[in-house]
Amino acid sequence: MASTHDTPKHDYHLVNPSPWPLVGSFFALLTALGAVHWMRPEQFLTFLPGKPTLFAIGMAGILYVMIAWWRDVIDESINKGDHKPVVKLGLRYGMILFIASEVMFFVAWFWAYFHGALDPTEAMGYQWPPKGIETFDPWHLPFINTVILLLSGTTVTWAHHALLEGDRKGLVQGLILTVILGASFTCLQAVEYSHAEFAFSANFYGGSFFMATGFHGFHVLVGTIFLAVCLLRAVKGQFTPQAHFGFEAAAWYWHFVDVVWLFLFACIYVWGAGVPASH
Repeated sequence: MASTHDTPKHDYHLVNPSPWPLVGSFFALLTALGAVHWMRPEQFLTFLPGKPTLFAIGMAGILYVMIAWWRDVIDESINKGDHKPVVKLGLRYGMILFIASEVMFFVAWFWAYFHGALDPTEAMGYQWPPKGIETFDPWHLPFINTVILLLSGTTVTWAHHALLEGDRKGLVQGLILTVILGASFTCLQAVEYSHAEFAFSANFYGGSFFMATGFHGFHVLVGTIFLAVCLLRAVKGQFTPQAHFGFEAAAWYWHFVDVVWLFLFACIYVWGAGVPASH
């Protein structure tokens, strides 16, 4: 009877009890409470000093849970062989739905931007960009970053094709270049922000600009880390032409980031440029 239960007669993976959903939820709550206290220390958790300590503890906990949880998933796939074809299909559906939710997330920021751009109010001087706003020259740093992201899309595709052909050297080289390009994009965006002639909280334009481009920058950072982890796994030989969904998911995510940036560049930097600032 015991052997019958030990040997599954199906292709599904029934996961073992895991502490990570509960622990992750706790640290997420801690992060949210810490963020509110950090921004409004005089109104919330007033017995604590107005510092980002609680927020930092929560974020550190979330990062630990992410590392530990994904380590367990990799172990299930590589060492335990639990990721059968049906499980892999479920993982693909899950990643597709996640990217779809991310699409709607950015739709919200585009909606906010176009709401202000197409119907500027009296406070904006009935024009877009609002009076007093000096926008970025789209053909300077934004264009360079566009080229960088497009190049990174080609290098990650090169790495994917190299993997499918069993070319481990090409896979590693393509991932190294992609990670370098992703890090370069983040650095250049930081330089761009340092030259901004408008602030995040000064007006509607600043808020919508920094929320849209800033969240995209955060996604680039996450995608770069995602691909860096895939690079480490590729060096260890954990990907094969038949089993490499971890890398495939990272590549999907990176192409999504590329496409979103093209819309941001076209709509916010070019179409909504107004009078570029001269630096």
